[in-house]
Amino acid sequence: MIYNQKLLLQSLSCFFSVMVMSSGGVATRLTHSDVFVFQPRCRYLNMSPKNVVFKKICKDKSVGVYMGKRDFVDRVDSVEPVDGVVLIDPEALQGRKVFVTLSCTFRYGRDDMDVMGIAFRRELYMSTRQVYPPLQDRDKGVHTKTQARLLRKLGDNAFPFFFEFPDNLPCSVAMQPAQHDVGKQCAVEFEIKAFSAESQDAKVRKRSTVKLMIRKVQFAPESEGVAPSVETTRDFVMSDKPLHVKASLDKEIYYHGEVIKVHVSVTNSSSKNIKNIIVSVDQVAMVVLYSNDSYVKAVAIEEFGDSVPAGATLQKTYALLPLLVNNRERRGIALDGKLKHEDTNLASSSIVKEGVLKEVMGIMVSYKVTVKLIVGG
Repeated sequence: MIYNQKLLLQSLSCFFSVMVMSSGGVATRLTHSDVFVFQPRCRYLNMSPKNVVFKKICKDKSVGVYMGKRDFVDRVDSVEPVDGVVLIDPEALQGRKVFVTLSCTFRYGRDDMDVMGIAFRRELYMSTRQVYPPLQDRDKGVHTKTQARLLRKLGDNAFPFFFEFPDNLPCSVAMQPAQHDVGKQCAVEFEIKAFSAESQDAKVRKRSTVKLMIRKVQFAPESEGVAPSVETTRDFVMSDKPLHVKASLDKEIYYHGEVIKVHVSVTNSSSKNIKNIIVSVDQVAMVVLYSNDSYVKAVAIEEFGDSVPAGATLQKTYALLPLLVNNRERRGIALDGKLKHEDTNLASSSIVKEGVLKEVMGIMVSYKVTVKLIVGG
């Protein structure tokens, strides 16, 4: 299969369920044992062109950050380390030290919503390293070819930094705000911050601080699982025979921009008439850190209008294409972490490593495919 390099190739994993609804709106859901659940997988493709360097310099010119990339891949069993270079101006520093911090923050409100000095944010992780004066030989701090290339180009006043992610951190994700909302909204964010100060715990001046947002993105194993399928039978009063419905997918993994084909088989042995069939892909976003809030949004839905009279059968494949472009105006859609001036996509499914508490994941994202049959009298 050939993928367009402009696409971020991450997966949509799905719960799979079937619903039978009367024309009056009463629904019968499958029990939990009837719901097919499979683990998400995805493949991440670095979108940053080769030899592109991201840089940002603080206002007083004392510290600048240079990085070869801003997207770091979580492969479930390991995570790409964060590396870069800090360029300092000894004259502007005036004897101050230089530190670099990697932080992961869960934000659940705008900065201007702070109440009584309590911020609507929580630090999930923070690690700080002193880079100047260096605590070790500069060459020993070089871990990547990008760092080595930057050090050669920037000269003797450049110093490397290197961080490794712990195993229990979530990936970058953000809840899409409404059009009228301003400021930062509910999100899991990662940030590199470089600053100069007399000590690590001293008060830091904004003019001597530079911040660069980064992303931690999901990658999943290559093994292919069994294509999901589910079936259910519905009995009706005054009908001797039941309605049987089976639904299945072609495969277990779908990438962003890929059509999801849902195969539906209906055997209507009942005396009821099926008036319509509705198929949807629903995104389920759970804010698990501070509450059990759950947001279910249909990111693709089609009302096909197919009917199945009493005693008839139907076998048909329905195609759905979940895309962010069709959901941009909708508040509460979960997105992959967004960097400034860069586009993103629907959030990929969350993978929770064994032994990691779900509560520290901030926002958990999953997807389900739902088939609804509207039954008339």
